[in-house]
Amino acid sequence: MRRASLSVWLVAALCGGVFGGVSPAWADVTLPAVIGDHMVLQQQSQATIWGWASPGESVKVSATWTDQTTTTRADARGRWQVHIDTPAASVQPHTLNIAGNNTISLSDILIGEVWLCSGQSNMEWLLGGVDSDEARAAIAAGDQPHIRLFNVPNTLSLHPRLDCEGAWVASTPETAARFSAVGYFFGSALHDALAVPIGLISADWGGTRAEAWMSADALDQFPELTEQVAFVRAATAGPNERAAMEREARVHWWDRLDQGAGGVGTNWHSRVGGDWKSMELPALLGPDGLDQFDGVVYFRRQVDLPDDWAGQPVTLSLGPIDDYDDVWVNGTLVGSTHEDGQWNVPRVYRVPGEVVRGGANIVAIRMVDQSGPGGVFGQAEHMFMQQGDAKVWLAGAWEYRRGRAFAQLPPRGGLSVHANTATALYNGMIRPIQPFAIRGAIWYQGESNVGTAALYRRVFPGLIQNWRDGWECEFSFYFVQIAPFNYGNDVLPPLLREAQGYALQLPKTGMVVTTDVGNPADIHPMRKYEVGQRLAALALANDYGRVDVVHSGPTYQSMQVDGSNVRIKFAHAEGGLVVRGDAPTHLVVAGADRTFVPAQARVEGDELVVWAEGVSEPVAVRFAWSSAPEPNLFNAAGWPACPFRTDDWE
Repeated sequence: MRRASLSVWLVAALCGGVFGGVSPAWADVTLPAVIGDHMVLQQQSQATIWGWASPGESVKVSATWTDQTTTTRADARGRWQVHIDTPAASVQPHTLNIAGNNTISLSDILIGEVWLCSGQSNMEWLLGGVDSDEARAAIAAGDQPHIRLFNVPNTLSLHPRLDCEGAWVASTPETAARFSAVGYFFGSALHDALAVPIGLISADWGGTRAEAWMSADALDQFPELTEQVAFVRAATAGPNERAAMEREARVHWWDRLDQGAGGVGTNWHSRVGGDWKSMELPALLGPDGLDQFDGVVYFRRQVDLPDDWAGQPVTLSLGPIDDYDDVWVNGTLVGSTHEDGQWNVPRVYRVPGEVVRGGANIVAIRMVDQSGPGGVFGQAEHMFMQQGDAKVWLAGAWEYRRGRAFAQLPPRGGLSVHANTATALYNGMIRPIQPFAIRGAIWYQGESNVGTAALYRRVFPGLIQNWRDGWECEFSFYFVQIAPFNYGNDVLPPLLREAQGYALQLPKTGMVVTTDVGNPADIHPMRKYEVGQRLAALALANDYGRVDVVHSGPTYQSMQVDGSNVRIKFAHAEGGLVVRGDAPTHLVVAGADRTFVPAQARVEGDELVVWAEGVSEPVAVRFAWSSAPEPNLFNAAGWPACPFRTDDWE
């Protein structure tokens, strides 16, 4: 999948004007789009009301729910801001007046509960696009005047934006159908349970990575993203800086690919051996999760050449390489293909005579796959070294090692801004709605970070803290574990699910498990109703004190080895574990050899007893540890058990 991007001419637009945060020459008092008619303000909070006016202009804010008037002055940049206490929720409509040199009167304002709905495509998926009975019923019953909706349009920006477009609307069958399905099911469940107005703000974009939703300052703590953040900062510094960066990026991008490449070393192309793995070439990439990997992959092998070839020029043929490559012989760069669209063009390079040795020679390839399946994928007869009529064949076993993912590399060939550019969505879609008071956020994202789980386990908690810092509030943050889907391997997706769970170490967080409502053949499962309901249960239990609401499935707590059995203890298993079928599925056990084999299990109250034939001394257990697991273990309330592993092996 080729990602759409913005060309260099548009970068200046992303860095200036309304995008750049430089206040226009305000005359009349103006407001951000998120503060408008029909909005919902968070009850019993200090609602932030802000806008712009002429520098030094006096601004008075008053509301019909209070007899107090708050006065402030616009600062030197024309920005002003006040805080107004809000009462308990009610369906009574209110008016808000803002008076400066002009007067704005906002009407039909409700006081209730406000939640932000964000993430990628499974949050963005519209209610009208869901093929389910629950979605059709929700649309038919969509006349809900006390549920209010605000959509933030998809917007890129390299600099924090002052404002966004959009308007608050009351829920109708038409407006509900055009809103996030997960968000709407969540909000309507809260409305039914609490009987108060609900305000939902949707800011989501399909196919996006977590780092695009974070600020530059927040990303500074992650060395893997240093170059991306440096790009953003340089691009917004000024025209001279942008021009210099453009030149430098074009010339030196290829020279920097090996930086931070997991210890590959500066002379990797001059030797063989070590902890590299083996792969048969030619081939499309498949093992080790490489079929789902976009980025840099290194190959090398020793080739024995006849003694009389020494000092003589040689032709090196490798067949087609997808997408780009650099090739070395004995540490000397002998050829490169950096142009787009050459993925099916055979690579043939001339090796200078002074590089060629008799006996052992090292041939090395640095392949960059931009998207989709990559590899050195011609026929065996395409891979050889030739002098005159004699050939030495190169097909067979090569050493390989994975380098940096494409998303971790600096922009290729200059300034390219897209939906996965670090900071671009935070600046364009989150910053404009801060600091509008919210109760919390719900989040459904992670599919686009499959393959970078080690980074995600640090980035995702960083995102939550980044947003809380921006709002200056430790609001609740509930998220959805990615659903079962056949990503093409069973290694990376469970690691991402595990990485998502690391965020639960932060206070006021919760995770919804979806192993029973996914679709292994569709990354966009239609069962959004259950997801929204479970997110609402988290909020009802943790934010609204509903002690009778179950809000989690069984989660791994501890293990104890009992002979050849392992006893697994769970939290959130009140009423005992429930198996939908004859016996628990999707369990594997390993001994000290770290070889996992299918396991059997039985339920004993709130514990699971697991064993496997041939494993007399079990050491580790894994549950639902695959790409598209659909296990059958639940608690008495019908919530699915969370995938887990008891080991931390690589």
